Order: sequence, then structure tokens, then C-alpha cells
Amino acid sequence: MLLDFARTNVVTISPEASVKEAANLMTNHNVGSLVVSSYKKPIGIVTDRDIVTRAVHLGKDLHHTKVVDIMTGNPHILEEELSLFEALELMKDKGVRRFPIVNEDGELSGFFSIDDVLYLLAIEMSAVRRIIEAETPEAALS
Repeated sequence: MLLDFARTNVVTISPEASVKEAANLMTNHNVGSLVVSSYKKPIGIVTDRDIVTRAVHLGKDLHHTKVVDIMTGNPHILEEELSLFEALELMKDKGVRRFPIVNEDGELSGFFSIDDVLYLLAIEMSAVRRIIEAETPEAALS
């Protein structure tokens, strides 16, 4: 199940919150994106890049510009019962780096990103390295 590999402590924000509030949340939680949610359902994603390119670069007032005005709406979502392989296939096929995960009621239950994939790969590569290092030359020849 995908939730076994995803983050379940998702940092969310209201679409009516200010961009300044979004930036503060990202800083305080050390994340680069927030799921924009309404009534527990994901309606968008706002990233640190969105803040820079859609607000700061354009000279918008961060205190008065709303998240809904700069977010990417209607995000691609993943259902929590998907397998890791299915999630990776969708990530590749859609060309999307971040996915909210929803339960059967369409409510936000997790978040899966390319960062999670890289973390999983690092763990697996570390395990492979330990196996190789533990192998003696005699064992390798037999």
C-alpha cells in the first residue's frame, strides 16, 4: 500500500490564506510544497517555486495575494491503495513530482513525492552496499 512509503503528516493550507502565510508554513515545517485543501480534500498544490515565479517575481503583495491565486489547481492525485510500482508509473507517465494521496472518500491522507522515491532508493542502495561489503572474496568465488 502506498501509504507505507508516503508521508502522512501532510502540511496543508487554506486556499484563502496569504502567500506570506504559505511561505512561513514552508519555512517552519522545512518543506518546499503545501497541499491546498478545502473540507479535507486536496484542491491544489503550492510550491516554493510558485511563490517565487507567480508572486515575488511579479511584484505581488505577499500579505494580500491569496494562495488560490498562485497555486496549481486540480492536482493529480493518488489513491492510497495503489502499490508503490503503480505510483511510480503514474509519476513517470504524468511527469509530476508531487502527489497528494486520498482515501476512498477523496480526503487527503498522505503525500508522495520524488523526494520520497530518492529516499527509498538511498535506503535500498545502502542495503545492497552492506551485502556487498559483507561478502568475502571466498564466498564470491563459490
